[in-house]
Amino acid sequence: MQYAQQSVLRLIEEAYSKDDILGRFISFDDQTPNQRMAKEGSLYGELATLDLSEASDRVLYLHVQALLARFPSFAGAVDACRSRKAELPSGEVVPLAKFASMGSALCFPMETSVFLTIIFMSIAEALDTPLTEKMIKSFSGKVRVFGDDIIVPVDFVDHVIHNLEAFGLKVNMNKSFWKGKFRESCGKDYYGGADVSIVRMRSKFPTSRGDAEEIISTVSFRNLLFKAGYVKTVEWLDDRLERLIPFPFVGPESPALGRLRYEGHQTDIWDTNLQRPLVRAMVVKVRLPINKVDSYPALMKWFLKDSEMPFIDQNHLERSGRPVSLDIKHRQVSAI
Repeated sequence: MQYAQQSVLRLIEEAYSKDDILGRFISFDDQTPNQRMAKEGSLYGELATLDLSEASDRVLYLHVQALLARFPSFAGAVDACRSRKAELPSGEVVPLAKFASMGSALCFPMETSVFLTIIFMSIAEALDTPLTEKMIKSFSGKVRVFGDDIIVPVDFVDHVIHNLEAFGLKVNMNKSFWKGKFRESCGKDYYGGADVSIVRMRSKFPTSRGDAEEIISTVSFRNLLFKAGYVKTVEWLDDRLERLIPFPFVGPESPALGRLRYEGHQTDIWDTNLQRPLVRAMVVKVRLPINKVDSYPALMKWFLKDSEMPFIDQNHLERSGRPVSLDIKHRQVSAI
């Protein structure tokens, strides 16, 4: 079923990206429009940011059926790959009233589409005007939906919240903002146009080079702090990390465990074959579990690939899945 959902998702993404209307209000892989509009909302006060609780559990199959009622082929494809039952830990099997759980590849695009539809129904109701293509396009740059992160004009907040809840959805009032100078969407917090997002330390501090996971996490934390402008904290972390590992300056796309800086990357040696700068640094080494596939499963994996380029991992038919171990090794790698 997951394979079938992925194939339908690919068609949805392709169709939505080409649509002259939907592309203005929806994206499935880019949060930056929401973040940018949240910043504008905090600065000018004209846009509200809304957050929904338990969004995927509250989108009913009835919602999706109503949404796709005029498109029988689309509705049939979505229905054919939907899970209709769930097995509880007790062994009891229950029918699902919700459209899909978070494990479904179609959960995100369908819930996004449902929310966007309710928003424009609410706006049309508030304006007491028909829902036309011209009217919808006039709200480009004022309405945006990314999953359960919603942005709407402040003037329509009451109508949007009322109708979302009328459809059984739950607006999280503690994480929804339309008064004052604070706005939040897709992990970014803004106050009066300034980025005040929290940077979290997600692991213990490493004490030796053997603490691979802690080192990887701390390097990531350091670079997030650098981007946020915490200069003194970055300097303190640099001093501690340099005691544990070689810690060169690298570009943002480098595979090295390195540090970012405004002046750019350093170069320890020049790769004459590929004409690129190299640095001596620690790199992440993961060991995947043995998971051999052959015959039809291997052919299926090839057909599921969304690119004409070969697989980057030459051993993808031998090992795959979540890493069973994580380590760091000293290597010469690209600085950019």
